[in-house]
Amino acid sequence: MDKTYTFEERLARHHDELRWLYMELYHNGDMFAELCDNMERFYRERDQGLKAMDAEREERPDWYKGNGLLGMMFYIDNFAGNMKGVTEKLDYIERCGVNYIHLMPFLDTPRGRSDGGYAVSDFRKVQEDLGSMEDLERLTAACHKKGINVCMDFVMNHTSEEHDWARRARRGDGEYMSRYFFYDNGDIPSRYEQTVPQVFPTTAPGNFTWLPDCGHYVMTTFYPYQWDLNYRNPRVFNEMMYNFLYLAGRGIDIIRIDAVPYIWKELGTSCRNLPQVHTIVRMMRMIGEIVCPGILLLGEVVMEPEKVVPYFGTVEKPECHMLYNVTTMATTWHTVATRDVRLLKRQLDIVNSLPKEYVFLNYLRCHDDIGWGLDYPALKGEGIEERAHKKYLNDYFQGYAGDSESRGELYNADPVTGDARFCGTTASMCGIEKAGFEQDGEAMERAIRKDVMLHAYMFMQSGIPVLYGGDEIAQVNDYTYKEDPDKAPDSRYIHRGAMNWELAGNIDDPDTVEGKLFGRLKALEEIRKREKVFVSGADAWTVETWEKAILCIGRYYRGEKLFGLFNFSGYEKTAWIHETDGEYVDLISGEKVRPEEVRVPAFGFYYLKKVEEPRGEEALREQTPGKPREEEALREQQKETPREPEEETPKKSRKQTAATPKKKRRKRA
Repeated sequence: MDKTYTFEERLARHHDELRWLYMELYHNGDMFAELCDNMERFYRERDQGLKAMDAEREERPDWYKGNGLLGMMFYIDNFAGNMKGVTEKLDYIERCGVNYIHLMPFLDTPRGRSDGGYAVSDFRKVQEDLGSMEDLERLTAACHKKGINVCMDFVMNHTSEEHDWARRARRGDGEYMSRYFFYDNGDIPSRYEQTVPQVFPTTAPGNFTWLPDCGHYVMTTFYPYQWDLNYRNPRVFNEMMYNFLYLAGRGIDIIRIDAVPYIWKELGTSCRNLPQVHTIVRMMRMIGEIVCPGILLLGEVVMEPEKVVPYFGTVEKPECHMLYNVTTMATTWHTVATRDVRLLKRQLDIVNSLPKEYVFLNYLRCHDDIGWGLDYPALKGEGIEERAHKKYLNDYFQGYAGDSESRGELYNADPVTGDARFCGTTASMCGIEKAGFEQDGEAMERAIRKDVMLHAYMFMQSGIPVLYGGDEIAQVNDYTYKEDPDKAPDSRYIHRGAMNWELAGNIDDPDTVEGKLFGRLKALEEIRKREKVFVSGADAWTVETWEKAILCIGRYYRGEKLFGLFNFSGYEKTAWIHETDGEYVDLISGEKVRPEEVRVPAFGFYYLKKVEEPRGEEALREQTPGKPREEEALREQQKETPREPEEETPKKSRKQTAATPKKKRRKRA
């Protein structure tokens, strides 16, 4: 058991390294002393209940690395109207098996120039429509009583142009101009443009914005109304750390550092992933461990694995506690579109080779678009070219190619490069929207099977699975965003629709789409939380199946062994894994399975657990999910489907169940 420490002991433990790093960046002892004084102030002001939680987590520093956490992310207004509404929905969140909620940006932001809340005008004020800081504290306290952790975004790369600092800078106040990147002519901005990539080349080209009212350029990496902060100024770092500690003091458990690779700018570089960024994140980690050691840092690094992994830091000098598994997410949808698991297997092998101390957040989709940042050198070896493949993926998920049943829209399409990103809910990408619109019962069952299989696969990965609010009831694309002039230009709002609580009322009705999906996901969640082989520290690897449509993942932990088999094809396939080390039982059906020549149904999956000793049928049944309806729903999904020819032409299985009654289906059209 690890020891708990006083503030003074924590500060003493980190002081020398923190001071060395601070002085390396800023060469300003007075500002460092001010930082230390304020750290103590925030500690003294921290609620006693939060301090008690800090102490508990200090004793169990790996508390988040087990198999018990399941996340859900949502916009407060879309989910429940406001913070009080979220508090009232905590019973539903518990019912979902969720114990970690990510509240999408809720700090004050200008209407119409908010970038979904990522243009913050006041770091200590909640958007008026959502509530107040007092409401936030009441919400986090209510969550903690139920064992639910709360995550929020800390947007530290930039502020809104309406932030008080930006307004003062715009009026010519030199102190505040120095907190951003202001230039009175285009010389230096043009030199930056030579080496800095553009984030939104079609909707927000360039990295600078001209301000005619004050006669200056200002750096705006993302949108013109988001002004990049200058972290070369120690005042910026100190003040943003005070905001960080203030928000942690409101009961936040997990702080998501938005756009972290961008926060340090250096002329002549790409202004991405510079060494100083890691210095800043390391200092943030230490500041958190000194003042509020119960919190976690979640880094948003939307880049390839070799650029993501350094943000974990090292065992001796850690940075982020958790990072998003971005490339695996995009590769998963590539696999759905190609029905070829080879690239995904390669990606998982890379992730599984990393130290087990690293914790990833795994997800099928989030609030953002899906960018096709795949391993194109590997794909080129298979004869797949980047531009043509990106076009195929976007065509496929819009429903235009490859017998696709997906629906969605492009984001930031560039007619010159042919590049574009994709937007859509998980349910719509799996075909639930199309099947509902066409009143096609067999297609609906097929789409539900695909949706459940993808979640079963996600739960099999090491780390923490995160749902997007509404995915548990198969919520489809919301096209009403086009009627709102503030949202219409941004197609990402198609998958940020308001929670449909009328449909959520169907979760106990097994004859509805919502009931089918919710019950099966709930059963999977219970298996994951019950079986210790799902802990983050378990050994994980992929197994060759000799069938390009079937992925096999193995997990091993303290004598327990499990194989997950996932069929990304719409037809029954056979996995040739040839495991001959004993008996296995399928945790879904309770049936014994020889893991050698395994026939996996269309969009089907197996969780095969090794049995140490022969066991009776009753003992095997005890390993299946506890709720009869949820157990039976998953067993139905495991029924064999007829073999189909390799030429994959759409056919309908007579064993697929019918859709819900037409009256209910029309709600989903």
